[in-house]
Amino acid sequence: MKITQVAAQLYTCRDLIKTPAEIITTLRRIRAVGYTAVQVSGMGPIAEEELNKILDGEGLVCCATHEGSDEVLNEPQVVIERLQKLRCSYTAYPYPAGVDFSSRESIGTLIGKLDAAGKMFAEAGLTLCYHNHSHEFRKLGDKTILDLIYEGTDPRHLQGELDTYWVHYGGGENVEWCEKLAGRLPLIHLKDFQTNAENKPEFAEIGVGNLNFKKIIAAAEQSGCQWFIVEQDVCPGDPVDSLAQSFDYIQTHLVN
Repeated sequence: MKITQVAAQLYTCRDLIKTPAEIITTLRRIRAVGYTAVQVSGMGPIAEEELNKILDGEGLVCCATHEGSDEVLNEPQVVIERLQKLRCSYTAYPYPAGVDFSSRESIGTLIGKLDAAGKMFAEAGLTLCYHNHSHEFRKLGDKTILDLIYEGTDPRHLQGELDTYWVHYGGGENVEWCEKLAGRLPLIHLKDFQTNAENKPEFAEIGVGNLNFKKIIAAAEQSGCQWFIVEQDVCPGDPVDSLAQSFDYIQTHLVN
């Protein structure tokens, strides 16, 4: 992994990017940390053309986005046009809203819609990925729901965006999942996991928690990962400071 492959997931800073003025200020701070790429998510309304100008002005690229779950499945052409405007090749289905994970029928409907939408993305030269949380690690029979999702979709139509925190939280093993998705893992969310003083799981800056990122990153690289995206759902203070702490650790301990 090279430092130029490390991106910041803007959902981390969602409370700081509600207006165009805030977007400019926050992106400038993120670039000053050292990041050269961002994943667009959690941002207030702004025209793609205006966002492109801001990104270009700050020396940043949009490596991927998250779009609305319903929009990805039911209006893929709208998302495709947005990605094309942003000069971006990747997006991820962010959360399985409205899916009954105890129902094979409901999961089967999701799988079918993901594959159909992903086919449209692929035909446009773009890539749809799946972003997991913990509930996909529930088992139906002898397989996890995440296994069923990837087995039920064409790799040409659906790729992976593993989230390291949620894999661990759900009882999965990150290295194993990177290996399972060999050739199918262009994106990964680097997100650390720790147990706090109340003995509860907690999001943490990279290096603060207990995930073995050297092994995870090596496995992701072996599987062809292109973007290593730092995300922290909840931060103890200023989220840009948390992104900076993670970046410094990655630069010092994890890059080639």
